[in-house]
Amino acid sequence: MDISNYSNSILPYIPFFYVIWSDDLLSTSEIDVVKTAIEEDNSLSNSDKQQLKSWLKKDSPPKNELVKSWQQLITNSNAKLIESEVYPLESFSQKVASFYCKNCTANESLQNIELHLGIQPNHYNHLFNVEVVHQAYSDRFSGSDIDAIVNAPFLQEINTFKEFLKNPVFKWDVVRDKSKARKIVLKQVQTLAAGGWGALAYPKAYGGTNNIESYASIFEQLMFVDGSLAIKFGVQFGLFGGSIQNLGRKYHHDNYLKETGETKLLGCFAMTETGHGSNVRGIKTTATYVHETQSLIIHTPGKNDNKEYIGNALDSKMASVFAQLIVGGKNKGVHAILVPLRNEKHELLPGIRIEDNGYKLGLNGVDNGKIWFNQVMVPVVNLLDKYGQIDDQGHYQSKIKNPNKRFFTMLGTLVGGRICVAKGALAGAKMSLTIAIKHALQRRQFNDSIKVQEDLLMDYPSHQLRLIPKVASSYVYHTVLQRAMHEYANSTEDKRRIETQVAGLKAIITWFATETIQECREACGGKGYLLENRIADLKNDTDIFTTFEGDNTVLLQLAAKGVLSDFKSELNAGGFVSVLKLIGGRFTDKLATINPAYSNKVDKAHLYNPKFHLHALDFRLRRLTDSAAMRIRGYIKKGIPSYQAFLKTQTHLLALGKAYSEVLAMKWFYEFTSKLDDGLYKDLLYQIGALHGLSVIRKDATWFLEHGYLSGTKSKAIRQRVERLSTELRPHINTLVDGFGIPQHSMTAPIAN
Repeated sequence: MDISNYSNSILPYIPFFYVIWSDDLLSTSEIDVVKTAIEEDNSLSNSDKQQLKSWLKKDSPPKNELVKSWQQLITNSNAKLIESEVYPLESFSQKVASFYCKNCTANESLQNIELHLGIQPNHYNHLFNVEVVHQAYSDRFSGSDIDAIVNAPFLQEINTFKEFLKNPVFKWDVVRDKSKARKIVLKQVQTLAAGGWGALAYPKAYGGTNNIESYASIFEQLMFVDGSLAIKFGVQFGLFGGSIQNLGRKYHHDNYLKETGETKLLGCFAMTETGHGSNVRGIKTTATYVHETQSLIIHTPGKNDNKEYIGNALDSKMASVFAQLIVGGKNKGVHAILVPLRNEKHELLPGIRIEDNGYKLGLNGVDNGKIWFNQVMVPVVNLLDKYGQIDDQGHYQSKIKNPNKRFFTMLGTLVGGRICVAKGALAGAKMSLTIAIKHALQRRQFNDSIKVQEDLLMDYPSHQLRLIPKVASSYVYHTVLQRAMHEYANSTEDKRRIETQVAGLKAIITWFATETIQECREACGGKGYLLENRIADLKNDTDIFTTFEGDNTVLLQLAAKGVLSDFKSELNAGGFVSVLKLIGGRFTDKLATINPAYSNKVDKAHLYNPKFHLHALDFRLRRLTDSAAMRIRGYIKKGIPSYQAFLKTQTHLLALGKAYSEVLAMKWFYEFTSKLDDGLYKDLLYQIGALHGLSVIRKDATWFLEHGYLSGTKSKAIRQRVERLSTELRPHINTLVDGFGIPQHSMTAPIAN
């Protein structure tokens, strides 16, 4: 065989042309792809380019003798085809060429051909008479290394907790009977308390480490065990215990916090009412102060004023009840009061009525119930009075004079629970993705020849596109929620800002989780529908996350109002007009017109650049802020009350809240990534960020096109880059889901093993 006819630059193209003509892969559009790659390859001389193009004529293909000589050239090289490499055919071609020349290097033009033609190893490995290393994925990166990077501050505690969860009491099983499921979950919660994990966020004096960030990190791990366990754990230690810690004073801490952390005192968090779900300020339950007896009378006044959907209601002995505090005939707003529910024999106390909510779509290991109070008397010391007290003379006093600010300050102390809900939902998405992807790395289905090994599901571009961008987004949201909890835990100022941030993040992340888990269920076909494979329960258990701890639609409006008020105004009717003047003054100058050259820029360096992602998302946020403020101000100028003005712009505000949250997530992720040490993992995380950022922009492409930010050409290029990034990350996808840190003993789905 004579290779003297081929230059060193042509040699790497030989395996590509052999594959192309052996399987007759080329259509007219695909020929154009190859021609473009050849033209852009600076390693080729003009004569090289002419020779290669002469082999691309559909009406005059290379003769059989030539194709056979290519096969012999490949066989004689003794090169190995390693399926798991990032560009397996290009890498293989370089090995073939290197056998005949010493200066062959990676060729981006060949990589582009491999990507654009969508050539997968099992399409061509049977054509080569060489050793094929069948690997479904690459080991270039380590899942444990990625886990260590994204969980660095809490890694030791998380790993210790994972070992603790090996206790057989946490073994997952299919349990359909809610009574049995509740007993199992209660025992699990008590086991966690005995290990000191329940009190983690409490002060050291009460059995904890005063570290709510660690608490949030282990909460995520509980979702990998069972959703019901995570929620009951959160209710007992986070909501009930958290209300005592954050809304009470030393008296309440001394009397209740340690026993709560040990589960000697089981409690519930009674805020939501049947008639007033999201509108906490409008709840009807009352707590009327009686000075003569130094007591509070807790009462449910109407049929639909009962507490609704209260977790731990059937097991608890005490409730943290949110009610309108009435002192001296005047309503002082919503406050929390500790109300005993049962005696030592677990019998209901007089005036208390509790009913089981019954079976739910999911989380049936959690004992949700309805609670009514009929003139229930409790001592006034049971008022959680950090922000509002009743003195010995029966007078109400508070350092926070403004009732609205006092209300939001009290609720702001409970933002940690909202972060945990988002973390729990994201954990459900991570586990579903891990199951679906590990299944797709084993399951083979279809091809174009009965002689060829069937394709792995993960090698289908459609499968990559439906799952890999969601893995990227999961990493972005993971780091963002860690940042949110850090901001919340370390904020000493008014928590309204972090409340606004968390409201929006909770909404977009729980919706993301719901969408992701559904996609994973479908990606696994009938196997995903089986209970044993966990996705069905994850789907049902996390569905409620979009509406509890704040309905997402309401939360996005809260986030939008925070943007419009610049985090300073409480948006009451009197102060809103002045806020609009401030906003109007800031944004009345027209936003700069987007340069046509920018809206058409499609090169890789630009589209992968974090500055582009942030600029695009910030542009959308600024435009939506400007137009929303102007619309509302326009309505108010016409004499329409501010509340009605908000209703008329509600869908606009939802878009604004979502835009704000997506900017925040992207910004925080890139800030996290920029602080990492330079190297492969930093580059990998930037690649993940690019895939997430481009996916978000692509999802709202209509808006960007309408506002002239993108041209049709650039929008198409973004779509192509999302597909390409998904393909580039394909070899590392097993490592990436391992990087979620889900312990093997929790990965019980048969299709994932």
